[in-house]
Amino acid sequence: MLQGLCLRSAHWIDPYRRQLCWAHLRRDFQAVSERQGKSAEIGLKLVAQTKELFRLWRALRDEKLSWPEFQQAIEPVKAEVTQLLQAGKCCGYQRTESTCRNLLSLEASLWTFTRVPGVAPDNNATERPLRRAVLWRRKSFGTQSKTGSEFVERILTVVMSLRQQGRDVLRFLTTACSVAMGHTASESLIPDSS
Repeated sequence: MLQGLCLRSAHWIDPYRRQLCWAHLRRDFQAVSERQGKSAEIGLKLVAQTKELFRLWRALRDEKLSWPEFQQAIEPVKAEVTQLLQAGKCCGYQRTESTCRNLLSLEASLWTFTRVPGVAPDNNATERPLRRAVLWRRKSFGTQSKTGSEFVERILTVVMSLRQQGRDVLRFLTTACSVAMGHTASESLIPDSS
């Protein structure tokens, strides 16, 4: 399974099996563009290339480009980004140099979406199910026990899994409670693939 992850996490996953999030990178490149001198110049060009990348991705997603056409059209973007990151490694601004070195060390993870159909250049689909948990934690200040944490982990997994499948959460939980009391047959959380 491929992972859509930001630069700051999951270094243990093979770079060819993960996709760095270009939405996060766009913000990083914007920060680079707001620095001084050569860093700003490189940052502005990286932001422009990121815009072109997303334009091409939307064209593929909206079926205005075929997969082979997309792969061909993205090649100049890939070449330019690599060239800009190389230039950024020695631009005279330490933070920009560090960012560029880190990205070049994970270069395969920048372009997984160009090699594997169905992988997006951002991790919105990965982060979307986590938003509810993050919002809940902020409002409730978390849990006070291991048991409470396990309950939250499990109930949020059930809720998000069912919502992604378009299934009724209350119906499933009602059935699960009936099963626990021995009244009915169980219902699976795993979607029916038949």
